[in-house]
Amino acid sequence: MKFGFWLPIFGGWLRNVEDEQMPPTFNYAKKVIQQAEKLGFDTTLIAELFLNDIKGPQEDTLEAWSTAAALAAVTEKIEIMTAIRPGFHNPAIAAKATANIDHISNGRFTLNVVSAWWEEEARQYGGIFTEHDERYDRTKEFIDVLKGLWTEDSFSYDGKYYQLKDTKLFPKPVQRPNPILYAGGESPKGKEVIASHCDAYVMHGGTVEEVAAKIAGMKEKRAETSNQPFQSFGMAAYVICRDTEEEAQAELARITEVKESDAYAGFKDFTSKSQLEQQLQLQDYSVSNRGLRPNLVGTPEQIAARVKEYEQAGVDLLLLQFSPQLEEMERFAKQVMQLVHPQAEELAKA
Repeated sequence: MKFGFWLPIFGGWLRNVEDEQMPPTFNYAKKVIQQAEKLGFDTTLIAELFLNDIKGPQEDTLEAWSTAAALAAVTEKIEIMTAIRPGFHNPAIAAKATANIDHISNGRFTLNVVSAWWEEEARQYGGIFTEHDERYDRTKEFIDVLKGLWTEDSFSYDGKYYQLKDTKLFPKPVQRPNPILYAGGESPKGKEVIASHCDAYVMHGGTVEEVAAKIAGMKEKRAETSNQPFQSFGMAAYVICRDTEEEAQAELARITEVKESDAYAGFKDFTSKSQLEQQLQLQDYSVSNRGLRPNLVGTPEQIAARVKEYEQAGVDLLLLQFSPQLEEMERFAKQVMQLVHPQAEELAKA
């Protein structure tokens, strides 16, 4: 199991808690990622949203790509996985920027391809937002262009959405043949595109049974293509680690007491513009990315046992959220990671 975390670019992960003591500033993000690297975390995921989906559209949020480039220059080992949404990017320029950041990081920059779900954000920022399946058709061409430019000396493309002629991109990325392309999707169309065009599959939080079934299904879909097996299966999860189960359950009750506010502005678009496999309730949405469904809530021993169940189900990367980030991330590293993998103990002591 590899351990990753979501970079706190929104000011927190809890829609019902106003101040989580984790400001959406570059200085805080830098402090978090540098400490995570010392603690032994493998990956950080930087979400790409121009409006703040957690605290409300009027609140501060960091821009993903400039943040990723800056963090690549002040870290040494950690993978920096940054979301990219085709409806907001020119694929040739995105391919160039990706190659550049991959060189800044010496081969540590990867992408999480997201076909988008927030229509209001697209309206405000001039993004292209079409019907669900058409968004994935665009994504398929977008990835064709990325991979073509990363691997060919002179690349031409004549698609429905993108056209290029004799386009040259140098230097190529450090990673060959391409930086890892992660993606998550639950609709039939989304799964088809991910199986045929991406390198790794990431999931919202789910129960062990849900996740095991999803992994098995995606392995089957992948086997129907000419691609190598997926490189990774990742899952989002929110962690509540406490000394006693009672303390953990009290914190769970505190953060899931739903308070209607601007923090829920994206709820309708997320549930209606995406094709989700599980019905999502407002209480689930109180923590982002269905993070409570894996039930990583309890004592260090309980959480470590749960993590091992997901490892047996086929998950090899956890993308974790904590609040407040620095303190709880350190607690997790020192109390849980070393129970899952004893060799992590020395890193956690650093």
